[in-house]
Amino acid sequence: MNDTFLSATKTQLDEKIFAHSLALQACMGGLYDYFSSNNLLSQDEPSKDDWLLAGLIHDIDYSDPYKADHPNKTREALAKYGLEVSDTVVNIVKAHSPKFTGVQPKSKAQWSLYCADSLTGLIMAVAYVYPSKKLADVKESSVLKRFLKEPRFAAGTRRDEVAECTKPEGLNIPVEKLIEICLASMQAIAPSLGL
Repeated sequence: MNDTFLSATKTQLDEKIFAHSLALQACMGGLYDYFSSNNLLSQDEPSKDDWLLAGLIHDIDYSDPYKADHPNKTREALAKYGLEVSDTVVNIVKAHSPKFTGVQPKSKAQWSLYCADSLTGLIMAVAYVYPSKKLADVKESSVLKRFLKEPRFAAGTRRDEVAECTKPEGLNIPVEKLIEICLASMQAIAPSLGL
């Protein structure tokens, strides 16, 4: 991954949104690897680098002066740092917020960003309530329980969007599998997340 994109994202975003962006980048890598290793990616699916970059920069315009038009200002936010991305990456990013962009998720990359986006916050919130505050101690069953049975926990989690991972035209995986992949992916970069 290009360090200039990492640096720009870190500079542009506040600490929490940057940590979320790193978490989603990790989830995108984990999901790509899962689908690839199970021969579930079509030939027209974007490259893994595109998946990772979309995860990293998906919220780069979630700060002033672009925030009001998020996520439609990705290119403008990157241009501030002299960076450009492909239409493919921009469309993956736009699909994570279809009500503001009109871009509905279609590819596995788009569905992955859409479904995993909000899940990262729930996983981090579970870690925060553990005495150790460490992702390493978080169990998949704890995340699933909070997701299914405690709607007030991490209430900002868009559980309906996460649950769309089960759609046959989307990721076609159970919520449990999405949680398993994202939790393991985030645990692998826990020091970068401060967890």
